[in-house]
Amino acid sequence: VQLQASGGGLVQLGGSLRLSCAASGSIVSINAMGWYRQAPGKQRELVAIISLGGSTNYADSVKGRFTISRDNAKNTVFLQMNSLKPEDTAVYYCNAVATGPDWKLRTYWGQGTQVTVSS
Repeated sequence: VQLQASGGGLVQLGGSLRLSCAASGSIVSINAMGWYRQAPGKQRELVAIISLGGSTNYADSVKGRFTISRDNAKNTVFLQMNSLKPEDTAVYYCNAVATGPDWKLRTYWGQGTQVTVSS
């Protein structure tokens, strides 16, 4: 299972970006999908997560500004980020809890996409 993230970039304070992450490969099923971020000198932290059924959970710092969604038919998760702040600057990673061809449940990670918010 491979995850390919895209959509990062440079945006001004208050701007918006939409991240996408598509899973591919020998996938039997995908359970939860999520977005994490890691700023320089900080630990990786959860941003948002969405279950197979569409239940969502967000970090307090992004509630009301970010929206996570998924397209199960395309094995893709999205993160709509609005009202961006400089403190949102980080490398954003997608992940998926999925079952591969060996029928074992594992967590997979994408390669990361840089989001930079300028003030």
